[in-house]
Formats: sequence, C-alpha cells, structure tokens
Amino acid sequence: MTLASPLTSGRIAVTGSSGKLGGYTVADLAAAGYDVVALDVAPAPAAVRDVAVAALTVDLTDLGQVVDALEGCDGVVHLANIPAPGLRPEGVTFTTNVAMNQAVLSAARTHALRRVVWASSETTLGLPLDTPPWYAPIDEAHFPRPESTYALSKVVTEQMAATYARWTGVSHVGLRFSNVMTTQDYRDLFPPSWDEPLARKWNLWSYIDARDAAAACRAGLVASEEALGGAGSAPNVIIAAADTCMRRDSADLLAEVFPGVELRREVSGTGTLFDISAAERILDWRPEHSWRDTLEPRA
Repeated sequence: MTLASPLTSGRIAVTGSSGKLGGYTVADLAAAGYDVVALDVAPAPAAVRDVAVAALTVDLTDLGQVVDALEGCDGVVHLANIPAPGLRPEGVTFTTNVAMNQAVLSAARTHALRRVVWASSETTLGLPLDTPPWYAPIDEAHFPRPESTYALSKVVTEQMAATYARWTGVSHVGLRFSNVMTTQDYRDLFPPSWDEPLARKWNLWSYIDARDAAAACRAGLVASEEALGGAGSAPNVIIAAADTCMRRDSADLLAEVFPGVELRREVSGTGTLFDISAAERILDWRPEHSWRDTLEPRA
C-alpha cells in the first residue's frame, strides 16, 4: 500500500467548529495556510466566519448532509460530539455521538479524503476515576476502560476508525484529549481546587490548553504515514498538558488521594500523571502552554 504524503496544505473541514476547541482549531489551521470549511449544527460565530472559506450549518448525524459538506475537501478534523457525560440522557449521548462519527468517517471514505483526525477522549482510559487507576502515569495501554456511555461512544469510534482506516488505507488519527481549557477557564476553575485535591481527582488533575489541543489537530494532519504506523493506521494518543492543575507535587497528590497506586516512573514536581510521550513520538507534538503562564506569570 502506497504511503500518502502528509497533509501540509489544502482544504480541511473542521466539524464542531462553533465549539470551544473548534474555534481554536479553525483559527490555528487558517493561520497555517489551510482553506478551512467550518461545519456545525450551531451557526458559526463571527470569529470562525471571518477566517473560514465556508461556514455551513450541518446536521452531522445525517450522512447525506455530511457527504455534501465534505465535497472538495482534502481532509477532516472531526471535533463535533456531545462533549461530555451528563449533558444529555445516556442513550442520547451514545447514539448521537456514534451516528455522527459514523457519518463523518463514511463521508470521508466516499470522498477519498487523505487524512482523518478526530477527537477521542481521556475518558476512554477510566475517567472519572471513582475506581483508582491501575497505575500512573496513565498511558495508552490503560484502554479500554469506559465508565459512561459518552466514554463508550469514543471506544466504539476508535474501533470504527480503525476499520475505516483498514478499508481505505487512509490514516485516522484519534486524539484522546484531556479537559480542554482556555485562559478564562484557568481563572474560573483551577484556584478552587488548589486546597481541595479531591475536586479534580477525576482525571488526575490533568488538562490541555485549547491552543495546544488545536496544534495537536494540525500535527495529526502533517504527521507522516510512516510515523503513524503506515498506510491505514489508526493510532490513538493522549493529548494533555505537561503539568497538572495543582501547585503540589504530583507524586504526593497521587499517594494521598490514590494510595497504593503504582507510580511506574518518576514524575518530577507538578508534572502530568498522564504519559504524553506517544504524541511526542508519533505526532512530533509537545504542549507549549500552562495555566501557570496565566495565573503565575514570571517577571
């Protein structure tokens, strides 16, 4: 099977473009020189319309609409989904997400798109951690451990993406995003947890800056087929910040909140308790932003 060239230019559809990460991703790709087509069931905000070559209101669970919307595109960054458990009834979350994901992957196959990048989730790895993790730092081998129908929809889609990748010979890159945060989120959400370690134990105090998450989407487009594992590969990699949201040492937090959980390698200071080395190795991606730049800026 011939290895396709990295998708360093061309027309890219971004689904979920009206959402938090979608807006950052549209802006990132447009700044990198891509022609961006913004797709969402919600009308595009002005910031998205200003940089996208087209902004379409699309029901992404409707295969026909998605096939029409992806015509003329070279690749897709698929971010649209009900974004978390607990927002809709469990059955609605599962069926909506799976239907949406199948429609996008099927339409990408119809148009022979050259690369599919899509949003999986850290929840596939056992979140929320009501049951302690098997070990830390959590890596890709902690999969599958869904604890909600939302997480299950992502587990199902990871298998779906692997199948479409095999059928088409096109790489489908899954990004297991941690909790996506903006600078305002840092101000609103992180300080209350500093004196209450149980508040954000549900994901080992992890997060990902929206700017770094958008850069990871672009990295998924430009990664070589060889780095991804060959034509028709479907790697799924953890995307998280290099640190936790806490001001205490991570090893001490783990020992206090999850006593007995094995720490498989040394974690220095406030370093992340998720292993992000696969994304560094496969996508040549590294997080560049931290909440500390916003709340604890150095002179």
